[in-house]
Amino acid sequence: MESWDVIILGAGAAGLFCGIEAARRGRRVLVVDHAKAPGEKIRISGGGRCNFTNMYIEPHKFLGENPRFALSALNRYTQWDFIERVDAAGIPWHEKTLGQLFCDTSAKDIIAMLTRELAEAGATLRLGCGVSDVTRGAAGFVVDTTSGPLAAEAVVVATGGKSIPKIGASGIGYHIAEHFGLRIVPTRPALVPLTFEGQLKADMATLSGTSVQATVAAGGTSFDEGLLFTHRGLSGPSILQISSYWTEGAPITVDLAANTPIAEPLKAARQEAGKISIKNALARHLPEKLAVQVVARAQVSGTLADQSNAALDALDAAVHSWDVTPAGTEGYHTAEVTLGGVDTAALDGRTFAARTVPGLHFIGEVVDVTGWLGGYNFQWAWSSGWACGQAC
Repeated sequence: MESWDVIILGAGAAGLFCGIEAARRGRRVLVVDHAKAPGEKIRISGGGRCNFTNMYIEPHKFLGENPRFALSALNRYTQWDFIERVDAAGIPWHEKTLGQLFCDTSAKDIIAMLTRELAEAGATLRLGCGVSDVTRGAAGFVVDTTSGPLAAEAVVVATGGKSIPKIGASGIGYHIAEHFGLRIVPTRPALVPLTFEGQLKADMATLSGTSVQATVAAGGTSFDEGLLFTHRGLSGPSILQISSYWTEGAPITVDLAANTPIAEPLKAARQEAGKISIKNALARHLPEKLAVQVVARAQVSGTLADQSNAALDALDAAVHSWDVTPAGTEGYHTAEVTLGGVDTAALDGRTFAARTVPGLHFIGEVVDVTGWLGGYNFQWAWSSGWACGQAC
């Protein structure tokens, strides 16, 4: 049986980074993945440009039963450390909105950097190698793979979550954790579009492709970013963000014209433009198709001059305080990440080893740590992978 110091399950962001760091310490490292190519989630992220980190990494931008668990790793290996690595590799990048950093050319530049550093450190990458089980062995662990059993002193589970199954995502990491008695915080899709049913779905379908700057609130949290109507419901950054805080059966509150007054400008316009329809008056502030629906929802009609102050206030409320209840989400097939995962109470915050199973580590998305949209989850992968690589 082949024997290694460390076997890392998963050749994604966290697994590759952990492999580099462990191999640089002189450990004999094998990274295995059932996929044909490494870093598939890196490759498709950010529209193919990889939003590899964020300038504003802060604790409150991570979710989980114990969000503070992430602090140690995030403080020990920061966004500035990874940016320095990207710069050293000669990869050009740029900052977009809200501190989001993207490659100038292609996400493949990040994958190439990681695989090159992995090889230079002396680690072995074995692709097309599926994992079915991990058990305790005489001197550590035995990993059952499609290429036969492998032995290791330490095993790192970096298999990711259930999101985007078309690139091979599965729940194997959770099964391994449960096999060793670790609790799994219930999982669900996150950073995912919201769906609706019945008349709401039909109304939104007619607006498919329409976008506005919106503030969306749920669960005591709000986001002021773009909102996009789709044929199934709502998407866009504000919706993806709030999906991590939304709970099934609860409403979300949507401001369809964030930071834009509606009632007062319409009241002021009654004198000089009173003859235009209320729909056309509102369309000066919202996309026309959306204005038609908002007017109908506010139950106002006629010309602008016909509207009382109370009617215009009701229209303002229909724009700025739209309470609507999603039927669900688009699920794991479009979710960017998985909320929940291996209970952080079961893990050492510095080494990511299971407290009751020395030598068994969990990093990245498989752990109950989920970041906001905008590079936070990649930084969690780099930070948790780096920290584990110093210890495994």
